[in-house]
Amino acid sequence: MEGFELKEPFDAVKIRDTLIKMIKEFTDNAGIKRVVLGISGGKDSSVAAALCARALGRENVYGIMLPDGEQKDISDSVRICESLRINARTVNIGEMHNALKEAVLPHLSEDFFADGEASSRAEHESNINVGPRLRMTTLRYIAQSLGAFLCGTGNLSEATVGYCTKDGDTSCDFNPLGRLTSKEVAAVGLTMDELPKELVNKAPTDGLSGMTDEEKLGITYQAIHDYIRKGTSGDEKTDELILKKYRGSAHKRRMPSVFDAFSERVI
Repeated sequence: MEGFELKEPFDAVKIRDTLIKMIKEFTDNAGIKRVVLGISGGKDSSVAAALCARALGRENVYGIMLPDGEQKDISDSVRICESLRINARTVNIGEMHNALKEAVLPHLSEDFFADGEASSRAEHESNINVGPRLRMTTLRYIAQSLGAFLCGTGNLSEATVGYCTKDGDTSCDFNPLGRLTSKEVAAVGLTMDELPKELVNKAPTDGLSGMTDEEKLGITYQAIHDYIRKGTSGDEKTDELILKKYRGSAHKRRMPSVFDAFSERVI
């Protein structure tokens, strides 16, 4: 698969220290010392925040907790911020999410589209994708106000199968975890004593459905990791499912297509 390379054996300490160095160099080159990122309480945002804190100093890292109404595991997010001793704020996006639904959904009545499915699709869109996009807008707002970079927290496993939201969690100024699988992110996190180990090993969830990511995907992160790093998950049907998701989500991993009328090419 294009862009994937075998990375085993994996040296988590070396990767950790390289990423810390790269974060420092990236921000130094831009003359920006502050970083903002969303803190979900899972391993990805926890590890990204810890890397930034080591690279830039905890006083320059701003962890933003973004519950959409009620978030049952918000205490995990609080714990991460306290463990890292970074700047922390909570912005509940529930009211703005409800306000957007109230403003838009009435205009998507069943007669809006000929197929009569606009309302159900709009409700699904609101429940699945609008929350992450509102979180991104809020993080951008805060980062812009602080003169800070927005740090991404998505990993390679999620991107490979399209388990991410375009213009939501995929939007950032830099992403230290973007070439690490979910298993590799956890391995890096386990080398950092400032992170609670049980949160690094916590089963990833979306915080909305009550299901784990693996339950929703129908694929384990171990299988995705093996497919990426070894070329196969060890199961033909699982390989086919991963490849199908990879191809179907290609648009999420690219910049918007541009039509070049001079050459009649899409670039």
